Amino acid sequence: MKYVVGVDEAGRGPLAGPVAVGAVLVPTDFDWGLVEGVRDSKKLSEKKREEIFTRAGELERSHSLRFAVSTSSAAYIDRYGIVPAIKRALAEALSRLEVEAKDCRVLLDGSLKAPAEYIRQETIIRGDDTEPVISLASVMAKVTRDRLMKRLSSKYPAYDFHAHKGYGTASHISVIQRCGLSDIHRTSFCSRLLHARDCV
Repeated sequence: MKYVVGVDEAGRGPLAGPVAVGAVLVPTDFDWGLVEGVRDSKKLSEKKREEIFTRAGELERSHSLRFAVSTSSAAYIDRYGIVPAIKRALAEALSRLEVEAKDCRVLLDGSLKAPAEYIRQETIIRGDDTEPVISLASVMAKVTRDRLMKRLSSKYPAYDFHAHKGYGTASHISVIQRCGLSDIHRTSFCSRLLHARDCV
């Protein structure tokens, strides 16, 4: 076996925006000293996550690792549900690594599962805290999604997506109740909050 792949998601719970799944591929003998401070993205500051993301990009350019982040939109989540949305993004992220399933061991966080052709796969509870390759995948997914929500914030200025990234904070819920939903809100997650009317 040549490679280890780590997989984690970001954005399962927000009221708006996509869900993102990160996949990171490293050689089995990868030196984790090359990426200092990797741990569960939720336990890192935004500044530290950005530093690690930048470092991973440098390592990808030097062919030391590969990563991919795929997303499923709010519309997809509303149509099919959050679990199928994560499953779709996960399969896409793995395929974008362009590695033979037989050549890698896949480690996944929480309740995630890889497609069946990845016969060497293991789902690890709190894996984002115990397996560096899963931790790095969580950082890649989180930073990619946060950057997207910041870009979308300028399109939907009333909602302050740059601040809360679509999560159900008190201020976000207040805007929804006042303005209704934007077209990147997950209607299925917000049905109890609103009498929808648009506010942009």
